[in-house]
Amino acid sequence: MAVQKIEHVGIMVADIETSIAFYKDVIGLDVFDRLDLENGVTLGFLGFANAQETVVELVGIKDGSFAEEGRVHHIAFTVEDIETEIERLKELNVTFVNESISTLPNGSNYIFFYGPDQERIEFFEPGKKDD
Repeated sequence: MAVQKIEHVGIMVADIETSIAFYKDVIGLDVFDRLDLENGVTLGFLGFANAQETVVELVGIKDGSFAEEGRVHHIAFTVEDIETEIERLKELNVTFVNESISTLPNGSNYIFFYGPDQERIEFFEPGKKDD
């Protein structure tokens, strides 16, 4: 198969500066590149410094409008300790979709919260593998 990996998730945002700050300060991503296109669109490419690959492309339109195709349903990030991350998010005044952690049958835990444009973000803690 020719497909190798997820390249990135594109998220339409109303204010590129607010969204870049959110994804840097709350998620911990670094800005790898930023492109201002002639048509009034600004693209921000963010990812994890140690991986050096883009995971999120923020798409900001100068007039704050959104494309017909919409934003995205959610983007998920793996975390090691979901309880610690939830406490950190609370300190940052992040709004949660719901206040409780959900658990999958395989023991994985997850919780959803909102980004600055009400996009859903998931923190996902994989289930512990038996040794």
